[in-house]
Amino acid sequence: MKKTKDAVAMLNRRMEKNPRLKQLVEEERVNYQAALEISQARKKAGLTQAELAREVGTTQSVIARLEDADYRGHTLKMLEHIAQALDRRVEIHLRPTTRRTSYLYAH
Repeated sequence: MKKTKDAVAMLNRRMEKNPRLKQLVEEERVNYQAALEISQARKKAGLTQAELAREVGTTQSVIARLEDADYRGHTLKMLEHIAQALDRRVEIHLRPTTRRTSYLYAH
């Protein structure tokens, strides 16, 4: 096998051999994506965390947690409240994975 210095390629190879690692990476990817979507939508709407919190009926600290990629408590109900406050909608996509699919995506 040809050696590579590409960290993503190396991690993808390791995940192919280790289902638990693959699961952990996927969970982190989903958490990161949720946090990023909330943060970007809020900023695009020109709102501070405190302003969005008022619209949603929560506190600024809750919005800060939701925008943190390490947070693991995103709920569909809270995402719907945030989407409504930002005049958006939540979309969920379940996509098939294959052995040839890269587990990490560059965004």
